[in-house]
Amino acid sequence: MTVRVERSFELPAGRDQVWEFIADPGRRAGAIRVVSDYTVHDDGSATWQIDLPIPVIDRTVTVETEDEEVRPPEYVRFVGRSSVMDVVGEHELVAVDGGTNVVSTFVVDGSLPGVERFFRRNLDGELENLRTALLDYLDAT
Repeated sequence: MTVRVERSFELPAGRDQVWEFIADPGRRAGAIRVVSDYTVHDDGSATWQIDLPIPVIDRTVTVETEDEEVRPPEYVRFVGRSSVMDVVGEHELVAVDGGTNVVSTFVVDGSLPGVERFFRRNLDGELENLRTALLDYLDAT
């Protein structure tokens, strides 16, 4: 079973400022609560270490991610693959009067029991974490 969540939110900042965060695989990974550690490689790909609180998974899972499509400063699509799930994330930035609308879509396809259920319950929270991280980043710049 596949879980798909799409959410949008508006930020009081220009699209180029928001793009600086969204285009960075490390910043994106750092905003995800279940990512306990990550490494961004020279080619722009990233390795996430994720901890899923699911009974059938008693270890940290490695997810190899890479950007599949990048259209600065408006769109990035990345994929992640692991032994327990595949994930596709998309972020589209739309300039609006007074800021930027961020449309984020995540699709998670789990290969173990409980993975989809976990993400079905928690993807909204992860997208809220992304929004909070973006606001913190914008406040600091």
